[in-house]
Amino acid sequence: MFGKAWALGLRAGAVGLAGLVGLAGSAGTVAGEEIGDAERGAKVFHQCTSCHQIGYGAEHRVGPHLNGIFGRAAAAFAKDYKYSKGLLREGAAGLVWDLRALDAYIENPKALVSGTRMNFRGIKRAEERADLLAYMRSFSASPADIPEAQPTARPREVELEPEILAIVGDAEYGAYLASECSTCHQSSGGDDGIPAITQWPEEDFVVAMHAYKRKIRPHPVMQMMAGRLSDEEIAALAAYFKNLE
Repeated sequence: MFGKAWALGLRAGAVGLAGLVGLAGSAGTVAGEEIGDAERGAKVFHQCTSCHQIGYGAEHRVGPHLNGIFGRAAAAFAKDYKYSKGLLREGAAGLVWDLRALDAYIENPKALVSGTRMNFRGIKRAEERADLLAYMRSFSASPADIPEAQPTARPREVELEPEILAIVGDAEYGAYLASECSTCHQSSGGDDGIPAITQWPEEDFVVAMHAYKRKIRPHPVMQMMAGRLSDEEIAALAAYFKNLE
């Protein structure tokens, strides 16, 4: 049960939003435009796009897509997306993504849901969370007449040649290569200040590693590690970590 973490998270979330939107009762009664500034929220959402998509054509990637998130039960896509045990537990216990729950989760994901794989430090400023929630609200069932004419997901960090994306990685070879990765990243999928890389979609893993290799992603150690790897070795690591339990 989410019990203590749930109560603490919602208390923090309700306090953060109360001064911004005048919460007086159920979060479901708050209209989208009263939460914050959706235009500013679109910029805040850039922090989320390495894992999540939203808008026209959005799909599950590292994280599930966020269309229709308001009012949705936690772990609602369990048939076609592999959630962490923590989110499956809270979904079964009745967690629903209303305004207050989303605000608490975005502020500190691991405080609200223990055992989540969402390796995000959270957004501490209530105003930023309100703007982000206003933006996300515009892709849910209410308000009506959602403008979904254009995709909102950010473009890939690096456009790779089709031949690179088509490489079928050798997972056994990836397991051999993964020893260096595992000195920092926990193979269990746990997070101790370093993002987990288990169960990433292969394409996302490959794109991220090539972004480091081409020094588009700014992390000197990862740039050095990726720079040593061939296209085939990156594909092998992607195949290994995708199915790692």
